[in-house]
Amino acid sequence: MTEGRTGILALRWASSLGLLCILAWWLDPARVVAEVSRVAPWPLAAALAVTVLQTFVSAWRWRFTSARLGVPLSWPRAVGDYYLASFVNQVMPGGVAGDALRAYRHARQSEAVGPAWRAVVIERASGQVVVALATLSVLALVPAWREILAPVLTSSGGAWVWPVLAATLVLVGAVAAARRWPDRWRLLRRELHLALLSPTAWPRQLAASSVVVFSYALVFALAARGLGVGVPFGLLLAVALPILLSMLIPFSVAGWGFREAAAASVWLALGLPAEQGAAVAVAYGLVVLVGALPGGVVLALRPRD
Repeated sequence: MTEGRTGILALRWASSLGLLCILAWWLDPARVVAEVSRVAPWPLAAALAVTVLQTFVSAWRWRFTSARLGVPLSWPRAVGDYYLASFVNQVMPGGVAGDALRAYRHARQSEAVGPAWRAVVIERASGQVVVALATLSVLALVPAWREILAPVLTSSGGAWVWPVLAATLVLVGAVAAARRWPDRWRLLRRELHLALLSPTAWPRQLAASSVVVFSYALVFALAARGLGVGVPFGLLLAVALPILLSMLIPFSVAGWGFREAAAASVWLALGLPAEQGAAVAVAYGLVVLVGALPGGVVLALRPRD
């Protein structure tokens, strides 16, 4: 088991590093570095401020979900552990290790293992559903953007295939689990209704997840503005969604490599230099990493908690 897990981690590191090396061969690395180095400070400062709002809204969503499942969570712990989870997700492969860590810490603190873990799963699922809905809405409701984004989705390494595949696997797994463990499935359905689907829950979940998803796109658009990209701001918000979807591919470290490849493809589809797109993705990654650094402080202050 340990050897298999080590192999998966090594594969994810190798995937990110290998793809970045391929991009360095395909693009002009000096031009990418030059684009990043001339970034304006104020848009990046605004992007960092947005990451703070993003973390607090995400922590509120987690608190709300946990409370609906009968495992209350204090504000300091929710914010601190969400920062910690973001930090771990930035430095560990896979993108879910941090969420597993906050679920474990909450389960240990509340002594309610099942509800604490399921609260994190439901909270993350709420966000992923809204990401998918937002992307589909952009394609369906804005014809001008749909014409641009349609080739983008097919030219960004098939990034859209992964969410569809993941949703299919989740559906198949849910059907299999319902047949194998009917009692547990009934419990999960009850908790899904309480925390996510009931008339008193879904409007709040939808509002919180919409703010979080919009904040992702806003950070990306501000990073692009910081690099002097002259594309209309609304279009930057729209193209951010398929680019950020590429980060869901489960073979990377915090989306590095896949995000840059998707952004380079998007910029080519827009008739812009691929190096500039890759530079925007790098700037976005650095902003998110810096925004998650308070999680390192949480880890240093409460390493055994």
